[in-house]
Amino acid sequence: MCGIIGVTGAGPASRLLVEGLKALEYRGYDSAGIAVQEGDGLVILRRAGKLAELEAAVAELAPFGEVGMGHTRWATHGGPSERNAHPHVDSKGRVAVIHNGIIENHAELRAELAAEGCEFRSDTDTEILAHLVASRLAAGDDLPAAVRTTARRLAGAFAFVIQSADHPGMLVAVRHQSPLVLGVGEGASFLASDIPALLAHTRTMMPLDDGDVAVLTPAGIEVTDLDGTAVVRPTKHINWDPVQVQKGGYKHFMLKEIEEQPAAVSATMSSRIDDGTGSIRMEALDALGDRLARVARMTFVACGTSWHAGLAGKFYVENLTDLAVDVDYASEFRYRATQGGPDHLIVPITQSGETLDTLGAMRDVKAQGSPVIAVCNVPESSAMREADATILTEAGPEIGVASSKAFTTQLVALYMLALDLAVRRGCLTHEEAATRIVPLRRLRYAMEGALRHADQVRAVAHRFADAADFLYLGRGVNYPIALEGALKLKEISYIHAEGYPAGEMKHGPIALIDANLPVVVVATPGRVYEKVLSNIEEVRSRDGIVIAVCEEGDERVKSLADEVLEVPAVDEDLSPIVNVVPLQLLAYYIAERRGCDIDQPRNLAKSVTVE
Repeated sequence: MCGIIGVTGAGPASRLLVEGLKALEYRGYDSAGIAVQEGDGLVILRRAGKLAELEAAVAELAPFGEVGMGHTRWATHGGPSERNAHPHVDSKGRVAVIHNGIIENHAELRAELAAEGCEFRSDTDTEILAHLVASRLAAGDDLPAAVRTTARRLAGAFAFVIQSADHPGMLVAVRHQSPLVLGVGEGASFLASDIPALLAHTRTMMPLDDGDVAVLTPAGIEVTDLDGTAVVRPTKHINWDPVQVQKGGYKHFMLKEIEEQPAAVSATMSSRIDDGTGSIRMEALDALGDRLARVARMTFVACGTSWHAGLAGKFYVENLTDLAVDVDYASEFRYRATQGGPDHLIVPITQSGETLDTLGAMRDVKAQGSPVIAVCNVPESSAMREADATILTEAGPEIGVASSKAFTTQLVALYMLALDLAVRRGCLTHEEAATRIVPLRRLRYAMEGALRHADQVRAVAHRFADAADFLYLGRGVNYPIALEGALKLKEISYIHAEGYPAGEMKHGPIALIDANLPVVVVATPGRVYEKVLSNIEEVRSRDGIVIAVCEEGDERVKSLADEVLEVPAVDEDLSPIVNVVPLQLLAYYIAERRGCDIDQPRNLAKSVTVE
């Protein structure tokens, strides 16, 4: 992995490929490269490090080519280096490949090729694809047939694109459990691992399914299965605006996306509230029919930040319905002995809709008869297309690797899901649910109020930017927000941080507290407010430094804390959506102070499509 771009018929390809790769930088990478048809050969340019290195190399040449492909790599097999950067070529330099995912049987295939005399010039699993395709071409296959034969031999999850100097004007792509979307233009065809890379050229997209093989030429796109049988994949119009993937004057995408949250949460709820009655209606759930009535238990499956959203969702659903809810890491859930069944509702939460572990868990339980409702931010992603019902969050494209607006829109979507389930199951009347919509409508104004305290957060961040460790504490529905705050700090500032339920502090983490440890406590009013104040006292009695997220004007918390991060008052159930804002800003300003690469933190990828 990580980013794929391809163009046919829209020259100059060299320039367009670099621009497309820039739109994919947010996915995280350690090297980059392009392959472009020029004359009767392929021009290959690769560089380790940031995309600027590749861009400079391309700029030294006159713009060239109308057909080509590019890649940003996040190392799996073989360390970050120019040697291991994509594209990789066969021994004669006539066949090039770019690839996301992992070829699980690469060692066996590599040994076979080595026995036939192939010499390898990289440490990657990817390079074998170029040699395998070249071998089939030498045996007389045309390029699409050679790619199909090669793909049938592979094990693992992958998407790859092949280009041959002997088949000018053509790209052949394969998708198997790794995202790949095609773009349909006039006299041009495009492909990418992610929608934002194509928005500058077209908003007519054709998502591929697993097992699809696509042949792209300037004349159009043909799709077959792995046996060569033609298949039809519908095109979709994507409403995302290309302007949304630009910084718009902000220093970093992450700050822009933090400030976009009020509008994003408003968009997520607006289409699901009946303005006439003030009632909530998740029409997507109607696709499940009477299957929801048979549900006896529910599990959220997710990874990373989405898992934190699931923890908050557990509080929402259990407080509002008669369902018991589990939350599990998708990477663990998919390997448990027993999971699915008609009475077990599974809700995968995924920002990209392509997270491999989450998709694997979803597919497993669907095969066991479980109803599946996917919560996702990317239209036409695998999760959205494969689930029984879908809830699209309306965050728009999120470019910063560390999630912000995708997370808060997930929280809004899960709260509305809980309300809808409560009405469908008779736990709330329509009128009772409608009373909860009123504060929900006001949520965007509370988030805007939290953003107005940015200077307060910046001052605290600058005071503690050199701290070696942080501890984050929360209780109840705000415990997941403590976890999310700690994760944000780790992701972009590289400071060690841990999140805990505040009541668990006595069972181990309290040993870490001394006069050098900042302890961030989420201390807004709610059912466990007094308990949280007691936890703050425990920190103070051991000389810990207390940074409290508190309601505006809360003098009790101010009297106990060394620093406060204030937020407007909201209902307790909605407080996580507001309380996370100063924690996102705290991480951002600390990372900025430390000079970190905020939008592309080291070692991280936006969409994790390998196990």
